[in-house]
Amino acid sequence: MPEKRTVQRAKQAKREGKAPSTQAGEFVREEIKHVRQGKHGARSAKQAIAIGLSKARRAGVKLAPPAKGSTSEKTRRSAAGAYRAGQAGAARSRTRSRAATGALKDEGRAAASSGALARHARAAASERTASERSAAARKAARSKGAEGRAAAARKAARTRARNR
Repeated sequence: MPEKRTVQRAKQAKREGKAPSTQAGEFVREEIKHVRQGKHGARSAKQAIAIGLSKARRAGVKLAPPAKGSTSEKTRRSAAGAYRAGQAGAARSRTRSRAATGALKDEGRAAASSGALARHARAAASERTASERSAAARKAARSKGAEGRAAAARKAARTRARNR
């Protein structure tokens, strides 16, 4: 069950007109936090992210299931089920929820480490073309706003100064 704060932040993102993937990011962030706190573990960063996306779909975020061929049929079916449940406003069964948490209790905590997340980000980025990455960066800059761009520029300047 997602925390109330997480759902509120996702709703705020929706009101601001942010993309469904941005709204879902709040749930992924929560999941990473849970693994780091030791609430449960995850086998990999990819699994922790997948759990967060599933929670987002179940909470009603209009995040479409992955396209055919991009993931396994099992993953697509699971995502489609979570999406339908979220759109219908169905409650998740206590038994299923406990079973999932019980299974994750046995997993390690290293999946949410900064190194593991960095490795996952690099692997995900390497699967995209340079033009796709560039387009994503341009879109991010557009949606940041003037204040956000100024803050990003200051941060970049600090980073460059530190790496000299």
